Amino acid sequence: MAHLPIGPVRPGGTGPQTSARLLASVREAALAGKVPRTAPRAVIGESWRRALRLGVDPDNGTPNGVLSTDEIEHRRRSTPIAEILPGLRDGLVSVADAAWHIMVVTDAEGRVLWRDGSLAVRRSADRLGFAEGASWAEDTVGTNAIGTALITGTPLQVHSAEHFVRTHHGWTCAAAPLHDPRDGRLLGVVDVSGPVASVHPATLALVSAVARVAEGELRTRHWAAVERLRSVAAPLLARIAGQALVVDGNGWTAAVTGMAPPDRVPLPAQARAGQVWLPSLGLCELDPLPGGWLIRPGARERPPAGNRVVLDLSGAGDSTVTVHGPAGNWAQPLSPRHAELLFVLALHRGGRSAAQLAADLFGDPSRTVTVRAEMSRLRRTLGGVLAHRPYRFADGVEVELLRPLRGHELLPRSLAPAVLAERE
Repeated sequence: MAHLPIGPVRPGGTGPQTSARLLASVREAALAGKVPRTAPRAVIGESWRRALRLGVDPDNGTPNGVLSTDEIEHRRRSTPIAEILPGLRDGLVSVADAAWHIMVVTDAEGRVLWRDGSLAVRRSADRLGFAEGASWAEDTVGTNAIGTALITGTPLQVHSAEHFVRTHHGWTCAAAPLHDPRDGRLLGVVDVSGPVASVHPATLALVSAVARVAEGELRTRHWAAVERLRSVAAPLLARIAGQALVVDGNGWTAAVTGMAPPDRVPLPAQARAGQVWLPSLGLCELDPLPGGWLIRPGARERPPAGNRVVLDLSGAGDSTVTVHGPAGNWAQPLSPRHAELLFVLALHRGGRSAAQLAADLFGDPSRTVTVRAEMSRLRRTLGGVLAHRPYRFADGVEVELLRPLRGHELLPRSLAPAVLAERE
């Protein structure tokens, strides 16, 4: 079945209004449970199905309230996006204003934190509830560039009747996710939105490029902070006999003595001073420093039989893994790929070969190099919790898998065959 050409490229001279009418007919057929003559793009069709399962009103969306001014300000102060906002504005606001568009920046929940650009378009957005503090997540307004990009983790343009909610059909939106390069965490989305008639072919490419530049600025700021920490750490480590290292708050190594320097030491989600078990280093002593931690490894204790691992995939946000052991608990957020790998290993306690994992994740058993690289990173993080030959959770480790209440919400960004099969 052919896919409808949408967005800025319209073969055969298809104009915005004609394209909008075609999309509207496709949407109406899909919402009525019929098979449209022309299929929507796969990412749009999947989003429509999610919105239907969530019970989003296709005419008006689902009310979700607007954040208070105090809460908006709190979220603005709490996000690293505030550091790169000037760069986002420099790259997009003047272009958006000239094209009768607005620039919007949201947090990872899809809440609008900043909005700038054409005054006339902002007034139109107000009438839609597209205002600061509003939720633009899929569970509130269905398919849209912001909410759907938060789900897929990739840049996306949504045009006219590709929007799930009818009142948004006069708009076109292009959005790109923003990630924190320090830990890969999804911070939010930057979006440029405006009337359908003013859509421009280069909008999505521009938004994506500006988002990557902004992430690069965060990366530069991060390494500058690591360098500052290194200047503090070097004289401190010179006075310590034995193994020790200094890391920043995200676990990136600033300085080391008496041991091979790891790029990063995964820290507990709530690091604390004192004796802490780190799967990659064993039992350690943690001491706080300005901007980081001094870590002094002790005996390289491995988790004895009876340790418990909780793989939490139940939430809509980041997945986490928590290791419960005799020296306390250790928890870390997981990247989407590591969440997929641990999920498959939780299903197959007998273990999986690299080829089997490649088929589980990519549908291609030949992609073993990628699998081995990712499993190597995971084993450095989780230490004795994971074994290999075959890859598996170690013997004697109890594994608890927490799934979402609704099966279709399992790892919603994942396209791994093993995950898709479990959603059904």
